[in-house]
Amino acid sequence: MFGQYRDAFANLALVLAFSASFLLVSQKTTDYYPSAHYRPAPKATEKAEVKKKGVAKPEIIRGLYLTAYSAGNTAYRQDLLAKMKNSRINSVVIDIKDYSGYILYNSSLPQVQEIKASKNRIPEIEKIIQEFHDLGIYVIARQTVFQDPVLAKSRPDLAFLNKNGGIWYDHKGLAWTDPAKQEVWEYNLAIAKEAVALGFDEINFDYMRYPSDGNMANLNYNLPAGISKSQMLNEFFSYLSDNLSDKTIISIDTFGLVLDNAKNGYDLNIGQVLTELSDHFDYVCPMMYPSHYPLNYLGFANSAEHPGPVIAHGLKISKEAMENKRAKLRPWLQAFNLGAVYDSVKIEAQIKAVEDDPDTDGWLLWNARNYYPNYIF
Repeated sequence: MFGQYRDAFANLALVLAFSASFLLVSQKTTDYYPSAHYRPAPKATEKAEVKKKGVAKPEIIRGLYLTAYSAGNTAYRQDLLAKMKNSRINSVVIDIKDYSGYILYNSSLPQVQEIKASKNRIPEIEKIIQEFHDLGIYVIARQTVFQDPVLAKSRPDLAFLNKNGGIWYDHKGLAWTDPAKQEVWEYNLAIAKEAVALGFDEINFDYMRYPSDGNMANLNYNLPAGISKSQMLNEFFSYLSDNLSDKTIISIDTFGLVLDNAKNGYDLNIGQVLTELSDHFDYVCPMMYPSHYPLNYLGFANSAEHPGPVIAHGLKISKEAMENKRAKLRPWLQAFNLGAVYDSVKIEAQIKAVEDDPDTDGWLLWNARNYYPNYIF
């Protein structure tokens, strides 16, 4: 989720490429190991061994996204807490590692300190988590994974490279780490474990995919021979599940269009297949922003003007594929103006579509500026 236009153009590009075939780049590598052969990841710190007592997950999640700046800003946070008291909002999702690749609190992990990846934008993070917990608010840590410019630039051997051997960058000028690299797995697991130790109630993983924009023809995917993108990602997903499921609740963010492709298994060229990834997480959080769907989606000239039907369709079309899966759906919903003005009517239409579906776990509202009018509460 990068800014207010999170993956908007990337999703559109995927739609245009729906019917196109994609040539997988297969290359032998010593960086891929089946999950069954993994050594346990090194312990981050002693305090990561025991999860602090937090808040039980609400039956229905009704949450808001917060940047590290917002969460760490005392005036903003206190105003938000006052609004949340006795409101329907029962959860927050706070950035602990965002598109920049920086860890946004004072991390004690040696791996983080070695590459100077810590930026303390949430001072006294444990105290802040406790403030939400005191109000009964469920606190989720949002952690971006493979979009990680800091680790990629510090360790080019862990980065996606271009065909000439240099670091590959997407259209936003951001570098990515390679899902086939074991050290990338261990690094992100260590961060997640530290977040659990700090008191977060759930870890929400984002950018759990291959890149969707940039000079794709110049990207060396470094895929082991005979291994697809989704298979490579699922090895990592299994690794996270094996190492975290007994410690915390875990969720994954996906493109909204994974729901539309739940039956045919198309991975959107980014490795996300709903029927596969939903076996490894407690919750799948598709980014179902109506503005991100293509022109004439469901016959609408502008899908952003019809949020209720767009959300309801995605939930319905993927329902059969989600039967007997570990995960339940918890969509990200649009709370920003793009394609249409998203006032209370449009936001409530999305919420109603989710809450009318008995198989969902609730919803999360995304606004990059963290502007949430009173009617949301």
